[in-house]
Amino acid sequence: MEDHTSTRQGQLAGLKVVEFAHVVAGPLAGGMLADQGADVVHVEPPGDGDAARAMGPRRDGVPLWFKVAGRNKRSVTLDLHHESGREVARELVAWADVVIVTLRAGRLRAWGLDWEAVHALNPRAILLQISGFGATSSRADAPGFGKMGEARSGVVHLTGFPEGPPVHTGFSHGDAVTGLMGAFAVLAALHRRNTDPDFDGEWIDLALFEPLYRLVEWQIIAYDQLGTAPERAGNQLAVAPAAVINTYRSGDGDWLTVTSATTRSVRNVVRLLGLPDAEFATVEQQHAGRDRLDAALREWIAGRPSAVCLEEFERAEVVASRVFTAADIAADPVYAEREDIITIDDPDLGPVRMQAVIPHFRRTPGAVWRTGPALGEDNALVYGEWLGIDDKRLARLEDDDVI
Repeated sequence: MEDHTSTRQGQLAGLKVVEFAHVVAGPLAGGMLADQGADVVHVEPPGDGDAARAMGPRRDGVPLWFKVAGRNKRSVTLDLHHESGREVARELVAWADVVIVTLRAGRLRAWGLDWEAVHALNPRAILLQISGFGATSSRADAPGFGKMGEARSGVVHLTGFPEGPPVHTGFSHGDAVTGLMGAFAVLAALHRRNTDPDFDGEWIDLALFEPLYRLVEWQIIAYDQLGTAPERAGNQLAVAPAAVINTYRSGDGDWLTVTSATTRSVRNVVRLLGLPDAEFATVEQQHAGRDRLDAALREWIAGRPSAVCLEEFERAEVVASRVFTAADIAADPVYAEREDIITIDDPDLGPVRMQAVIPHFRRTPGAVWRTGPALGEDNALVYGEWLGIDDKRLARLEDDDVI
């Protein structure tokens, strides 16, 4: 098998990753690595490919989501229902530094992509296994999606207003956070691999509910110590609520968010509104007067255009923002100054704008060098050049509809 030397730029140039993962968490983890220069091979079934290719908004019949979700990756087709396809999968595992899987435990075992099989093929490989309930639970073979993970994490219970139902966020929140934590875990394992001469591979076992559960730091200790579960509090925080945190409608119809979480910042709001400063001098006074302050602020904002509100907030050192839509993001000068929106040519759509590589590495930045590729676009490169599969075998795999 030929060595592969990456020509990509970024912190992870030269890292080899293979994804047996679709929609959304696993590919997002791989996407974070790809944005920083890793060579990521996205394995898809022949025919329709990753289900994400058919999801989300379209322009002239062209799906837009996968143009971002699949960016900076190589797409290969492979039917793992065939033994010859599983043989190629084993070669990809042997080639890779990192293997990402999102299949159920039983399917992983049947197809030779579980930890034991991966470790036997490639003892120094890092396996990121994302599933609904984790590989060690009694529900290891149960299906799971990100919204289920959100519900189990406690986050949905805390989101919404007290008199209303629990609310999911308007995007794949649980999947996305799982992808980010998966990428972080891979980097942690890579650090040990690079520093520990006795490194013998690593198995990262991540359930979809666990990342958001980890991020709500206070809910379990509060329940343990106080015996009560936090409840929904609208735009307020469910615990230790700030005196000012809410959304407000301006006189010209915009929504604004105002947040003042410290004693000093709340007093800035009090002075701006012309309320008696002495009545809001302490944390206790501010919390006791929270409803009064909220009502006064709501009335003040409703009587002014949003631009005027934001100008006066800035002068008074009150933290506030208009609630942004995608149109606001696209036109915002701070996003432009941060170079957070880039333009890249797409073979189907022409120039398209999308998120830049985030976070920014100022000395060795990552880059977006392609949008999501066509299905199987990189079969010849990955299978022929990187894995060293000869033309005769490639032709046989094509004839058998394995790739």
